[in-house]
Amino acid sequence: MKRSWHLVLASALVAGAVTPVVAVGSAVAADGDITSAVLANRDVVLTGDAVVRVPQGTYTYTGVISGEGALRVSGTGTLVLAKDSTFTLPHSRQHQRVQIPGGNHPYVVVGSPDEPAVTVDAGATLQYGTGGTTGLIGSFPYNTPGYQQNQDNIRVDGTLRLSLTRLFNLGIISGSGLVTQPRNMWGTLQICGTNPFSGIFENGTVANFASTTCAADLPGARSVVNRGSWIIDTPLNHTVVQRQNFYSHEYGNDVNVHSRPGSKVILTGVYSWSDSGDGAAPSLSDPGLNWRPVAHKLNKRGTNIEGADVQWGDGTTHQIFMPGTAQTVYINLHARRQRSRLTFDYNGPVTLGAPIGGGMYHDTLSAPGAGDIVIADTPGNDVTFAAAQYYDGSTTIGRSATLHLGSGTTGGDGSLHTGGALDKVIDNGSLVLRNTGTPTSLPAVTGAGSVTQSGAATTTVTSAAYTGATTVARGSLIVSGTSLRTSDAVALTGPSAVLDLSRARDTTLRRLQVVKGAKILLSLNSPELTVGSTTATVSGTDLAIGGARFSVSRAGAHTVLTALTSTTAAHPSAAQGGPARNGRAATPLGTSTGTMADTGSNVGALWTVTGVAGVVLAGVAAVFVFVRSRSRQRTAPRHSR
Repeated sequence: MKRSWHLVLASALVAGAVTPVVAVGSAVAADGDITSAVLANRDVVLTGDAVVRVPQGTYTYTGVISGEGALRVSGTGTLVLAKDSTFTLPHSRQHQRVQIPGGNHPYVVVGSPDEPAVTVDAGATLQYGTGGTTGLIGSFPYNTPGYQQNQDNIRVDGTLRLSLTRLFNLGIISGSGLVTQPRNMWGTLQICGTNPFSGIFENGTVANFASTTCAADLPGARSVVNRGSWIIDTPLNHTVVQRQNFYSHEYGNDVNVHSRPGSKVILTGVYSWSDSGDGAAPSLSDPGLNWRPVAHKLNKRGTNIEGADVQWGDGTTHQIFMPGTAQTVYINLHARRQRSRLTFDYNGPVTLGAPIGGGMYHDTLSAPGAGDIVIADTPGNDVTFAAAQYYDGSTTIGRSATLHLGSGTTGGDGSLHTGGALDKVIDNGSLVLRNTGTPTSLPAVTGAGSVTQSGAATTTVTSAAYTGATTVARGSLIVSGTSLRTSDAVALTGPSAVLDLSRARDTTLRRLQVVKGAKILLSLNSPELTVGSTTATVSGTDLAIGGARFSVSRAGAHTVLTALTSTTAAHPSAAQGGPARNGRAATPLGTSTGTMADTGSNVGALWTVTGVAGVVLAGVAAVFVFVRSRSRQRTAPRHSR
């Protein structure tokens, strides 16, 4: 803006005089305090380090600063640069190295960064641009691919406002202040390299963190206030980590993630709403507001994973990146160069309360997600899906991890997508089903892990090839069109537990454990149950198999076996005798068929010897073995070692 000469003169007297060396036309060659020249809109050629002490208020500078030196912006006011300035540090102070490896896939590496060429002191504000394409301080000698790496690094302890409508880079950013972009300002800040900035970024419209041609890191930045789109990308075969918490102020902002083949993006913070504080101090008064809709959907925020390999958490925290429900967050997986993958890597329990879909932005469920989910093999990693998921892809559970479908509370039911060409569960850990009201079906389940039914709502398994244990603690587990013959052991551990085998492909169980009151449902027309290598054809009102006794009743299309006794272990002891029984044998009602045999091998099959006769025989055998061994010790020759 135009200032009166009286105000300029007063400002100059307060701030100190310019130290002129050479004046060429309207340009002033100077170092030291250049406040008066800047407030007078004169071009300045730096011959050393300079300072502008900005008085209270806003001052627009229409000149250009060139030459060699460093610039410090101090004071309490706002200095707005309308034109690009091009000064650099003196050559004697330049040691920064910029390399471009990668061959056909070049990327930029910045090493040994120079000291800041620009410093914004606490209390002062420097604004680049007036809403157009000019107003940036920078020098660009590197010929970097995809963007221009700025040679003039910057330290921001006050405020740097970015009012530019072009793609631009600030060099290496340090300091502890605020870097902010106004809303609806369609310029893009490109962040590259390792930036020791410990302050806050406020993204008004769009910012790029890393790219296909540079990696980026902000190891110490406090947070990102996101009012627009924060876009993350990677070079080929690189991992980019962003550690910051994100805060949302307005409806509809998002974090969009891309990555190249062999690359990954790791997000270790939390993407939360902020209902208090400005861009320099975001905060949320009540964490529960992330989970409840507010007026005008102000807390709605989302993430779009664009054919990227993304990981939430790094195994050292258990605060989920996207806390909320379908009313407050959205998550989309898309296939671009490759299908997306989202990994959960936490060291404690986290809950995903929203569906993962594949629609565009807020319209999450307009298409299935095109990607796969991984629950990482990290001790303590315990993830709950408390919403119906809508991605067509695999769900992999690591050996040390647990995936819960359903939170076990009203309104927190969860499920996986079924019917898609790529839907499957690779369970090498623990899959726990605990819906309270919504019945669910599982896609095909494989792996070495376990499956546990512990919710009141029914779960249906249609393809089971997992080898871990099956537990029904509560509710019903329906086996339809498949069987549990590969499951290591089946345990009904609660009196309300129901294992429905009436529609199973076969009713073979390797091992069985039950508690009194638990039920097994068989077909009414051909009721048959196999435990280990023993098969019972059910008729009458009583049955003993697998070490337990059942009452037999009929209800509708089912034959109902209700446990009258409890077994004590899913893996019986080895104190059995008698010949192994192989093949099928009809079992008369009321006759015990013994405990279970391991159907994976005929060697070492286990059978119970029941009653007093069995105990006596076992005792006689033990005495015989003892006497025999003592006799051998007396007659056998001794051998020296």
